[in-house]
Amino acid sequence: MDILVLNGSPRPRGNTAALVDAFVEGAREAKHDVEVLDVARMDIAGCRGCEHCHTTGEGACAIRDDMECVYARWNEAEMLVLASPVYYGSFSAQLHAAIHRTYALDKPRNVRAMALILSSGAREVYAASERIYHGFIQGYFGVEDLGTFTAAGAENKSTAKLEELRAFGRSL
Repeated sequence: MDILVLNGSPRPRGNTAALVDAFVEGAREAKHDVEVLDVARMDIAGCRGCEHCHTTGEGACAIRDDMECVYARWNEAEMLVLASPVYYGSFSAQLHAAIHRTYALDKPRNVRAMALILSSGAREVYAASERIYHGFIQGYFGVEDLGTFTAAGAENKSTAKLEELRAFGRSL
C-alpha cells in the first residue's frame, strides 16, 4: 500500500516525530511504501480563499510554494495519516494550513483509509482534533477510519506507545 503521512510537528525530534517514526517502521516492515512529508518545516502559506483553484486555475492553487510537493502525492496515496501535536485543542497551525490548501484538489482519488496520530502534554485535549478529523476530513472523504492514536505526557516516546504504533503499521 502507498501511504502518505503529513506530519504537522515543527519539532524534528519531538514526540510526534517519534510516534510517526514508529508507525513508519512497522508499515515498512509490512512492505508498504511510506512517505512522510514534514509539512511544519515546509514553506506552506495559508489558503487565501481566492477561488482561483475552482475558477480560472482549473484545480491549481494560485500560491506557488512547498504545497506543490503535497499536491504531487495527494492523489497517488492509498492511505493518508495525519500526525500532529495538539496545540490549544487542535492540530498545529502548519498542518491546518496544509489541510486547508487541499481545497484546491478536493478529495484524494486513491485514498481508501486514514488514521490520526496525536501527541500532547495532557489527556482530554483531543476532542476538537478528532471532530475535525472525523467530521471534516476522513468523514468527508468517505474512507475507512483505521484509528486514532494518542499519546499524552509520559506516554510520549514510551516503549509501550511506540510499540503500539509499530504494531499498527505492521497490521496494515
